[in-house]
Amino acid sequence: MKKRIAFALLGLLLVVGILGGLKATQIRALIAAGEAQQFPPTAVTTAAVKRADWETTLSAIGTLEAAQGVVITADLPGRVTRLNFTGGETVEQGALLVEQETSTESAELAAAESDLELTQRNLDRVSRLFRDKVISRSEFDSSRSAQAAARARVDSISASVDKKQIVAPFAGRLGLKLVDIGQDLAQGVPIVSLQKVDPMLVNFSLPQQALGVIREDFTVRVSTDAVADRVFEGRISAIDTQVDDATRTVRVQATLVSPAEGSDYTLLPGMFANVEVVLPATREVLIVPLTSVSFATYGDSVFVLDAPPAPDADAPPGPPPQAGPDGLSALQRFVQLGERRGDFVEVTRGLVAGQNVAKDGVFKLRNGAAIVVQEEGATDPSLTPTPDNA
Repeated sequence: MKKRIAFALLGLLLVVGILGGLKATQIRALIAAGEAQQFPPTAVTTAAVKRADWETTLSAIGTLEAAQGVVITADLPGRVTRLNFTGGETVEQGALLVEQETSTESAELAAAESDLELTQRNLDRVSRLFRDKVISRSEFDSSRSAQAAARARVDSISASVDKKQIVAPFAGRLGLKLVDIGQDLAQGVPIVSLQKVDPMLVNFSLPQQALGVIREDFTVRVSTDAVADRVFEGRISAIDTQVDDATRTVRVQATLVSPAEGSDYTLLPGMFANVEVVLPATREVLIVPLTSVSFATYGDSVFVLDAPPAPDADAPPGPPPQAGPDGLSALQRFVQLGERRGDFVEVTRGLVAGQNVAKDGVFKLRNGAAIVVQEEGATDPSLTPTPDNA
């Protein structure tokens, strides 16, 4: 009985051993086949790691302001009898905008002019008598004083009449009208906004450290989301003489230098704007297209296109690098990135000038993958890209 059990166990162990050996042989064959497997080459476009001189800039947030702007108000109380504008139009300096009722002033002016005429005639008679030494000096002075008082009254009433003819103090564009015909205006009541936007100004603030590098006449570039496809250039025209003690910033004002850009009213006072102050110094950088970078939480990388390295016994386990028809392989290199401008990004560590990197199709690559260069349909990166509105 015991011999039968022993033979049965021995037979079972023999069967298990044979099956285990067969399975191990199959696994080794699969591993060898996987290591020898050749993936098809991946088509990519290429870009060279280039040196470039990038200008140095200071960025700020600004607010647009008109060269001249005012809210026109009434100098004297009065009822509106005529409006010579509808709102939104462009007017010249001195254009009549509003007329107020002047019937009372006109009547007073007629009476004052009559008094002036009477006092003038009286002064003429007294002057002749005074030359003939018929009257005293005091009588002559009294008549002359009466004539001057009458003329001053005429001038005062005439000034009141003129002030009720409200005109544009300078050429510009009107806003929305805030009054109507028949409305009684009190002194200081707003009538309409008048803005001269040629040239346009932009006010912004910079940290106090910038005082050591900025100067008047430095170039500035202004952009706003209201006109997303245009960049407006200007020059620093004024730097404030004091630093804000709360924010430790200094206010700077720039004037947009191209009248044609502002005269079409694409920019309006009060708009938010992004401002870049261009400094005269430049710096040398290494740049690659943004599309060449594979962004990841564990580190950003690019794929350098080069011949695969020779096999290394100390290399980590995994499939060896493969070469495409051109003898090139995609070799992953981790990099440190700097400033981004347009379609390019600065590389501060990990690459050298002259290396070729994959530009398009990076998401399809793995380290050591065989590649084939295909420039058809390649993108053309730019430092100043513009939206394609076609």
